[in-house]
Amino acid sequence: MEISPWSLPFNLLFTSMLIVVVLAADPYSKALLSLKSQIIDGSNSLDDWKVPPGETPSGKVHACSWSGVKCNKNSTIVVGLNLCMKNLAGELLGNQLSVFTELVELNVSQNAFSGELPVEIFNLSKLTTLDISGNNFSGRFPNGITGLKKLVVLDALSNSFSGPLPVKVTELESLKVLNLAGSYFDGEIPSSYGSFKSLEYLHLAGNSLTGKIPPELGKLKTVTHMEIGYNFYEGSIPWQLSNMTELQYLDIAGANLSGSIPKQLCNLTKLESLFLFRNQFMGSIPWEFSQMVSLINLDLSDNLISGPIPESFGELKKLKLLSLMFNEMNGTVPDTIAELPSMETLFIWNNFFTGSLPENLGRHSRLRWLDVSNNSFVGSIPPGVCAGGKLFKLMLFSNNFTGNLSALSNCSSLVRIRVEDNSFSGEIPLNFSHLHGIRYIDLSGNTFTGGIPADISKALKLQYFSVSNNPELGGTIPWKTWSLPFLQNFSASFCNISGNLPPFRSCRSLVVVELQKNTISGSIPNSISNCQSLEIINLARNHLSDHIPKELASLPALGVVDLSHNDFSGSIPAEFGKSSSLVLLNVSFNDISGTIPSHKLLQSMGSSAYAGNPKLCGAPLQSCLTAIDGKKLRLILLISAGVVILIAATVSLLIRLQKGSKGQWKMNSFIGLPQFTANDVLRSFNATDSMEELPPFSGAFCKAVLPTGITVLVKKLEWEPKRVKIASEFITQLGNSRHMNLIRLLGFCYNNQLTYLLYDCLPNGNLAEKLRMQRDWGMKCRIIIGIAKGLCFLHHDCNPAIPHGDLKSSNVMFDDNFEPRLADFGFKHLIQLIKGTVPATSSTLGTGEFNDAIKDELYKDIYDFGELILEILTNGKVIKGGASIQSKPKDVVLREMYDENEAGSTNSLQEDEMKQVVDVALLCTKSRAVDRPSIEDALKLLSGLKANGK
Repeated sequence: MEISPWSLPFNLLFTSMLIVVVLAADPYSKALLSLKSQIIDGSNSLDDWKVPPGETPSGKVHACSWSGVKCNKNSTIVVGLNLCMKNLAGELLGNQLSVFTELVELNVSQNAFSGELPVEIFNLSKLTTLDISGNNFSGRFPNGITGLKKLVVLDALSNSFSGPLPVKVTELESLKVLNLAGSYFDGEIPSSYGSFKSLEYLHLAGNSLTGKIPPELGKLKTVTHMEIGYNFYEGSIPWQLSNMTELQYLDIAGANLSGSIPKQLCNLTKLESLFLFRNQFMGSIPWEFSQMVSLINLDLSDNLISGPIPESFGELKKLKLLSLMFNEMNGTVPDTIAELPSMETLFIWNNFFTGSLPENLGRHSRLRWLDVSNNSFVGSIPPGVCAGGKLFKLMLFSNNFTGNLSALSNCSSLVRIRVEDNSFSGEIPLNFSHLHGIRYIDLSGNTFTGGIPADISKALKLQYFSVSNNPELGGTIPWKTWSLPFLQNFSASFCNISGNLPPFRSCRSLVVVELQKNTISGSIPNSISNCQSLEIINLARNHLSDHIPKELASLPALGVVDLSHNDFSGSIPAEFGKSSSLVLLNVSFNDISGTIPSHKLLQSMGSSAYAGNPKLCGAPLQSCLTAIDGKKLRLILLISAGVVILIAATVSLLIRLQKGSKGQWKMNSFIGLPQFTANDVLRSFNATDSMEELPPFSGAFCKAVLPTGITVLVKKLEWEPKRVKIASEFITQLGNSRHMNLIRLLGFCYNNQLTYLLYDCLPNGNLAEKLRMQRDWGMKCRIIIGIAKGLCFLHHDCNPAIPHGDLKSSNVMFDDNFEPRLADFGFKHLIQLIKGTVPATSSTLGTGEFNDAIKDELYKDIYDFGELILEILTNGKVIKGGASIQSKPKDVVLREMYDENEAGSTNSLQEDEMKQVVDVALLCTKSRAVDRPSIEDALKLLSGLKANGK
């Protein structure tokens, strides 16, 4: 059949006219299509919002079949609109809403709508539910809310509203749910918020609210759930809140509250959860709290609470969570705590508790998580701690516990055991064939004996194992240890372990091996070539012999190798010089012979890395001479001496001629830089012949290529002659501070007015340049832990301590293996020394001897570290976020982090680890410096992350 050339446009015109006719009789569909045209539908989730051609008016609403649209039974009226989580964006203009006069539910939550909330919404007089949560609506909350007389639920969680809280909402007599959390509302909570008639749920947390909490809130007799924390209040909790007799959930955490906790809260006999953590409450816990017999969760952690745990807590039979960590509490743990039948989680770490743990702890409950670390407990582990069969994590480290671990021998539910830094003794009784889920074990710093259990190879999920600093442990390394499929960290230094190293037949996950200070003999098995992930191996101070296997030198990720103080012989494998990841090689005090391979990497290690090997020669040690007869040797020496004298005289004359008012240039090289002269370095800056000529670059730094081809980063500083000595001493301290997570200071070239600092030039840029690159969780953990380790070295292992002074993403560099290294450490302090604005000395963190200026800088480093964690977790979207994270509810912060890092319920381990990291960020960014942990403690808290193998 032949088609007329004008029939196609006629058909299109007819279809268009038909749609217009349909929409004219269907204002709902027309309004929704208009709405669709004004917003951004990034996922085409509204793709079915269209009128198909050929339809005829039927009196029904076409939109009733569209996604998110709910109609009455006859499909003639739209009564609900649910656009939740449809990836929509743009502004809601509101000009389409006038036709929805019968709308009962409007839900646009979990999208990206922005701009102001359209006031036309308030004309929907039959609306009972309005959910705009999880968007970016901004500006002041608009007037007109009283138009929604029937409103029951108003959920505006997590937006960007500002200005005061809306007062008129109190006139909505049917309102049961009011959620205005997670925005930027400021000012005080209106006292009229105590006049709601039917309210059951009030959530105002995570804003910028100030002033005192109004006592009028105590009049809310119908409220069962109230969250008003994560704001910036003044004063304490008004006792009148105890009149909220229906209250079941109360959260005022992170709210800057002070004073004592009112004992009148004990009148809240229906209260199931009380969260008052991260405030500044003082005084003791009221014993009257035992009257809150419905209490399930009690968290008073991270305050200034003192005194003991009330004996009366034994009356809280429903209590599952008791968290009192990070306070100033003392005394003993009452035996009544052990009698609580519902107890699952007991957190009392970082206090001043003494005595022993209750004998029956764990025997009458299904205890899951016990953390009493960093106290002064004594005695043994309660024998029934695992009797409930649910013990998941046991943290007892840094106390004075004694006895053995027999209570844990068959505790099959355990995933993590940390008992380091105590006085436990006896054999290690852990029955690894029963510990099916164990991942992390730290037994270091005790006095265990009897060796490492032979069945350790049956702990198939083990990732981290440390028994270091148990000097009487003895025994050998079990033969199949390296075959554990997930083992990353194995530390057994200073344990008097003997025997040979087991073969490395299967060690694909192994990252760290620390076995220094033992009596291990034999050789390093060539099968170490299977350990392709190995980064650190420390076998120093043993009795190992034979040659150093080239297979070790060829491992692609190896960064630190310490084989010092052994009996190795033969030569140094040349393969070490080809490594792109090697940071430290120490083979000192062995019987190694031959020539050090002529690779600049190996020569940069410095002479101390090769000392104590009399048969070894070559740079950076003495040069290797060939055998020659005596007459030739004397002749060569005479000629050489003459040449040296002539050169010295010439150079001396040139220096005297060229030396100006700036003084003679000097060169001070540290380990890692060949012994260049100042002339060598200065000539590498430009092609001039004068040593007094300044390098032709402006600003603080540049790159320079030294005579052997090494590229260095150069920083220029000006100083006065009177500050040269004190500043150069500090620079020497910086140069001698070596760690795999610090950029190396190779040397400095100076005269009386200028100095040039020479640093390693790392090839892979800095963190600021790469923050927006999507990285997997393991890489983020590795970066965070690397930064923490570098900072911990500066604060705790350098004497005097060195504040970084300017910790930020641009000062985190990446080496060949993308290991993070801190740059510019100590530079701020150096500038202050040059200007004479600070004292010249400091001391190690924790001794109490360092001056206040140094102390403040150390605390600032910790705060900056917390902010840097947030930058990494958010891929650079949150910068300087310390204050903002403190003002938000933790669950909101965690949800944001989960979303940003695509963590879901399918990866509970990643969620757990992310919670750990967020907790550290929260602690490090506390407003009071004294409330922040040391970086050493922060690193301990991060020690369970998989990137660290712990």
